[in-house]
Amino acid sequence: MTAATSRTLLELGAATLGESGGRPMRASIKPAWRGATLAAPAFPVRCTPGDNLAIHVAVARAPVGHALVVDVGTERELGYWGEVLTTGAEVRGLTGLVIDGCVRDAAALEAHGFPVFSTGLALPGATKELPGSVGRSTIVGGVEVRLGDWVVGDVDGVTVVSGDALEQVLAAGVARAEKEHGMFARLRDGSTTLDLLSLDASPIDDA
Repeated sequence: MTAATSRTLLELGAATLGESGGRPMRASIKPAWRGATLAAPAFPVRCTPGDNLAIHVAVARAPVGHALVVDVGTERELGYWGEVLTTGAEVRGLTGLVIDGCVRDAAALEAHGFPVFSTGLALPGATKELPGSVGRSTIVGGVEVRLGDWVVGDVDGVTVVSGDALEQVLAAGVARAEKEHGMFARLRDGSTTLDLLSLDASPIDDA
């Protein structure tokens, strides 16, 4: 079920799912390297700003196949994640990272093929000694993320799909994708978006 769900979510994409009942994260969270894609169950993590001890604990404790979804609070411009944590996460069967903060070692992350979505890149490291939480709901990218939710990331951004609404969102996403494919065909045949969407052009002044 998990592998098939992941494939379907990736095929639909973050944008379609975000219009089909998913909850899009803030646009500031983007792929850390070109071509990164992710669709996986979420393992929420909350750090004390400036510290990444909770991330290290999460890599050791998160279930296989999950992606870490991390809130670092207000101090975002630190390298909370890099190649060392990536290597540890791969060995433990984790599938990716979504973090409302910065990472580093972008070239290495790409070389590993490990999907990371972050607010940017930063050189300074974080401390590793302050409290946090793992596996408990938290807010990442302006969206509440709970254990059992799914995260879907691609070039357009990241969308969270609630675990208890997964089937409904998938069905709505498939229906939306099919409708759009029909629109593409009609556009190629000469229709306009004004026609297809029943838009009222009267508020627009002509030259």
